[in-house]
Amino acid sequence: MSDVTFPGGSKSRVTKAGERIRDECATAEDLEVVEEWRAAHRGVLNTFQAILRNRTRGTKVTVAQRHKRKLTIFDKLKRLPKMKLARMDDVAGCRLIFRSVKDLYAFRAKFHGARFNHTLRNEPGKYDYIKHPKPTGYRGIHDVYEYNVNSEAGKALQGLYIEIQYRTLVQHAWATAVEVVGFITQSQPKFQRGDNRYEKAMALASELLARAHEQLKGPFPELSDQEVLDQFLAMDKELHLLQTLRGLNSAKSDLTDKRNTILIFSKEGNLQARNFRDATDALRALFELEKEMPDQDIVLVRADTSEDVRLAFRNYFTDAREFVRLVDGACTKLSGRRVLHRQSPRRLPG
Repeated sequence: MSDVTFPGGSKSRVTKAGERIRDECATAEDLEVVEEWRAAHRGVLNTFQAILRNRTRGTKVTVAQRHKRKLTIFDKLKRLPKMKLARMDDVAGCRLIFRSVKDLYAFRAKFHGARFNHTLRNEPGKYDYIKHPKPTGYRGIHDVYEYNVNSEAGKALQGLYIEIQYRTLVQHAWATAVEVVGFITQSQPKFQRGDNRYEKAMALASELLARAHEQLKGPFPELSDQEVLDQFLAMDKELHLLQTLRGLNSAKSDLTDKRNTILIFSKEGNLQARNFRDATDALRALFELEKEMPDQDIVLVRADTSEDVRLAFRNYFTDAREFVRLVDGACTKLSGRRVLHRQSPRRLPG
């Protein structure tokens, strides 16, 4: 691939812009380079979501896609000093949500055997966080593909990456709850920041869900069922985590069944949705909104229906109800008796 055709000018130019963003000395030209590079991923997303929707047609698999938020890209550059922006592999992302672990692995195995030119960049076991959960409790599988087509229209996109996330409904409920905890507290258990009690509580919750609902182990395989249960209940008693998550009001928004939705999540907990039929219009609006509201959490998502948007991106609706339901069930199952009772919601410390 000729580096000259790379979106943003060249890989080295995109990487240089990323370094200046990390050092907080980016110029207007640097930001334009990054916007051109981000925008180019729309074509990669469109290609892969079409492939995935075709292969999941007639199944109960939910398929959704999202552009990585600008602020999240900037934050990742600062969190990971060695990260080169042109090699960031999750700017474009497709998410598949399955009913069971068995269905997930079966689909992924078939997809790995698919006949197309796009290149799988990782070994199949490298990002398997179901068999090897992260210390935070994250479970799921990621694959990274490099875009590669022979058409004239696609040449300019060659070398761009896309991440495919595979999760079950149980794993997705946990991942959603971690992000919600990040919204409503000053801690970020997803990134191991802030009060590490939240990270420990959520990791224990992941262990509970893995054992009770999927007959698997999570980040604490050495603990007995009773030890996992006791430790989680002790953390929950200290943090009032489930009480608070139960008491959240799910954010309201006006979703339509137009295929492209921009979600704007304010620090006050308000959610606004803007819907677009055309993907190009949506992407243009996304970049404008990011300039107008630099401190807001803004993301462009796409799914078949409004219900699929709510399922795949529950964190934007401050919705942890499914997580709470699954944890309640897991505690009951592992203890053989009901151990959690509904109480009035309390604010989380911090």
